Amino acid sequence: MDNSKAKGLLFLVSAPSGAGKSSLVHDLITKDPKVHLSISYTTREVRPGEQNGVDYHFISQEDFEERKKNHEFLEWAFVHGNYYGTSRLWIEQELAAGYDVMLEIDWQGALQVKKIFPEVISTFILPPSIEALKQRLVGRGTDAPEVIARRLKGAGAEIVHAPQFDYVIINNDFNQASCELQSIIRAARLRYECQARREQALFASLGVPA
Repeated sequence: MDNSKAKGLLFLVSAPSGAGKSSLVHDLITKDPKVHLSISYTTREVRPGEQNGVDYHFISQEDFEERKKNHEFLEWAFVHGNYYGTSRLWIEQELAAGYDVMLEIDWQGALQVKKIFPEVISTFILPPSIEALKQRLVGRGTDAPEVIARRLKGAGAEIVHAPQFDYVIINNDFNQASCELQSIIRAARLRYECQARREQALFASLGVPA
């Protein structure tokens, strides 16, 4: 068997805005090239330093709604006044090619994905406190005060969904949180069914049931 063609694993990470989700995910991608990051589509404005096709696929609301109508999204959500969506076709192609895929999405999208891919491995990132969350949102200097207020108000409604995820990481210390996220990925790859699928020839030669 060509182990490189074994089906990949699907991961997702969710968090309230400002909890450090994007930083942790991008740190993981840098350290683990076997994980491919899904680039979401969004109708929100480009923030300073962001690149189209790298951070997001930035499209118009009309374009987004047309793609939604054509069932091109695995999941989509309307969050803080903007649409966000994940390409269904790209995800399926990457998994079939044997790549592990990471989705960085909100809790609404996460629950949609779990219905379609019940095997998805989900992680929720929590801030150490609401005050710390506020400081991070203000400190990044990308949102107007009214936007920050709206995000903080919505944070509580997002955080209550943490019990619906497989793992929870409290992002108090970035390096520790990064190590914990990497540990989740590594542990998932070592599960019996995953090893049996990826190492079918070895299991057969050792007489281990696959």
